[in-house]
Amino acid sequence: MESQLYDPQAEYAIGVDIGGTKINAGVVSAEGAVLHTVSLSTLAGQAKTVDRVHQAVVDLMAVVKEKFSSVRLKGIGVGSAGQIDWANGSIRSASELIPGYAGTALKCILQKQFLLPVIVDNDVNVLALTEKYVGAAQGVNHFLCLALGTGVGGAIVVDGRLVHGFWGGGGELGHLSVDFKGPSCLCGGKGCLEQYASGTSIARRMREKLALSGHPAEDLDSREVITRWKAGDPLAVELMEETIAALGSAVASLIHMFNPEVIVIGGGVAEAGEPLFEGIRREVNRRSMPSMLEGVRIEAAYRGNLCGMIGAALQVWEYGE
Repeated sequence: MESQLYDPQAEYAIGVDIGGTKINAGVVSAEGAVLHTVSLSTLAGQAKTVDRVHQAVVDLMAVVKEKFSSVRLKGIGVGSAGQIDWANGSIRSASELIPGYAGTALKCILQKQFLLPVIVDNDVNVLALTEKYVGAAQGVNHFLCLALGTGVGGAIVVDGRLVHGFWGGGGELGHLSVDFKGPSCLCGGKGCLEQYASGTSIARRMREKLALSGHPAEDLDSREVITRWKAGDPLAVELMEETIAALGSAVASLIHMFNPEVIVIGGGVAEAGEPLFEGIRREVNRRSMPSMLEGVRIEAAYRGNLCGMIGAALQVWEYGE
């Protein structure tokens, strides 16, 4: 049995972006244009995430039937926080930002509920599709994405295809160690890039520096640290130079590993803008073989809160029949 809205040749699909605080769902065209969106709070820890996703899609479909009655759908694409078992579209592992989410058979549940084909992937992997079709990686077959947010996520595209690895966990670039004697990471490693370049770690390290220098502890976030850095605050400058060195080290290693044409960097920390990118490019130049570095572009990610939702929908064409 299939949904009345289903058409395998349709020019539209539903994209769903699942984060720890918000779920965005929208109707998206094959070119990445957004027809309509709805947004709901995830209510992590209060409601089952799959129930909130169901509600978002139900609300969206109601609007489609009322306002866009001629629109048909090719399927539903989902980009989700957590590690995704690519073959069956289930949540293999998730942080405590979404309690009780691990083990959710998301693809199976949504297909039964909506009678449409469903594809589920990690949120940074779907952002890579946004870059491929509407962002900095258009026409590029070999590129990497880094998302500097609460943690550090990654995505790898080789020969135009996302690298999923054995079960779907490929691209955990935030857990590349940039200092094997560095601070312990939740993953079990030491000196992971995430310990230096995530918004969470930037804020934590600034609080530590303030405490060590005898300043009162302040409950600041990474945006405040970046503001102080740009204003020339000595502690913030010292911290961001460490962050840039860690990013430069990681990006140079990735260039040597994958020989990409473009490296796209996004997430909240990347909103620091050109001073951050200038610093990363400087470090990468110092740490890379000239032959490997030649022609590599380091670019800012496609901007906007709907990027994840757009990329989620684009999966339906990327992997569909």
